[in-house]
Amino acid sequence: FYEELLSEGILQPLTAPVKGMVVKEGSCNYMAPQGMSSVVKYYLKQSGADVFYEHHVTSISLRDGKWEVSRKMGPLEQFDIVILTMPVPQILQLQGDIANLMSESQRQQLEAVSYSSRYALGLFYEAGRDIDVPWAMWYISDHPCLRFVALDSRKRNTESPEVGPSVAVHTTVTFGSQQLDSDPAEVQHLILSHLEKLLPSLPKPASIKCHKWRYSQVTRAVPSCPGQMILHTQPLLICGGDGFTHSSFDGCLVSAVSLAEAVKSHL
Repeated sequence: FYEELLSEGILQPLTAPVKGMVVKEGSCNYMAPQGMSSVVKYYLKQSGADVFYEHHVTSISLRDGKWEVSRKMGPLEQFDIVILTMPVPQILQLQGDIANLMSESQRQQLEAVSYSSRYALGLFYEAGRDIDVPWAMWYISDHPCLRFVALDSRKRNTESPEVGPSVAVHTTVTFGSQQLDSDPAEVQHLILSHLEKLLPSLPKPASIKCHKWRYSQVTRAVPSCPGQMILHTQPLLICGGDGFTHSSFDGCLVSAVSLAEAVKSHL
């Protein structure tokens, strides 16, 4: 997988300076010049599938040997196979027959899965703005609010006078859980005040986006990390994702391969 993505230029070795990163022996770090979404887009293009976005699934039920899927907006649709890869708590929130089809053991395993929560802040600057720091990314230790700051264009080796730089900020898990249900505007103000003290030379951005990342990383996966779980065989209803492995690109690949093999055996 890595060789293919590297040869296509989707991934590149991470060469930008990083402050405070714990380097594991034998590990290799990569970055995506066009963002992580470019990895997903690459595989979707390879698949040849028609992809439809903004379909918020609310209910899954059995109807005449097929899965009837309801969503917030739009008509009901029927499918031969359903694969769920959203965070595990969102699988458990689905209405319809799905709630009764999983075994008690499966439900207990899914209910035991947990995620950390954090906030992400994006600071966007006008073209030509210089951000004077000696690193591309900084992993911060022992801070009450901030865990990670990245000068995104420098991390990706895409700095250009024509395109304004952007800074990505991630909060600590503790701060995220404490502020999870707080007013987003207040949280944004709080993060910015901490950032200003940490990096007083940081210029004022042209725009800011604050994102609540409720399901950030898996802290406890499904036991034994099976990669997937079959909830119903005929028709096939199967779930997977990092909740069934671990929150890294490798974890996603392991789950994807496991899902593909399980689906192929049912075709």
